[in-house]
Amino acid sequence: MMLDMLPQDLAFTVLVPSEDAFKRDLRLSVNDSFKPDKFNDTYAIVSRILGFSAVPGTLSLANVQLGELVNYDSSSGFPLYFSKDINGMLVKEILVHVMDGVIMDAEFEESILAEDDTEED
Repeated sequence: MMLDMLPQDLAFTVLVPSEDAFKRDLRLSVNDSFKPDKFNDTYAIVSRILGFSAVPGTLSLANVQLGELVNYDSSSGFPLYFSKDINGMLVKEILVHVMDGVIMDAEFEESILAEDDTEED
């Protein structure tokens, strides 16, 4: 779903939460996007997460020295920090990194947790 939201004519680097991270951190499952009653909520949450975790353009670490920390702004302006290890590589087109976590700011995280607390009551 996240990749379908990106324009096809621009390059992006995307840090995608793993399926377990979606369940744990956002309380979403893969099947939620197919449920009519949850589709709009799921789409809104995923599009917001995409803003935090997509870097417009290619994330090129070719000129970064080993161990150097580099800052890139995500589509939403959220700062992301990257470093290069001995296996660093040049990125072209769309590169997807699957992570065991979700990138989001504290305000959005609190709104997700608040919604979950309301549902349990």
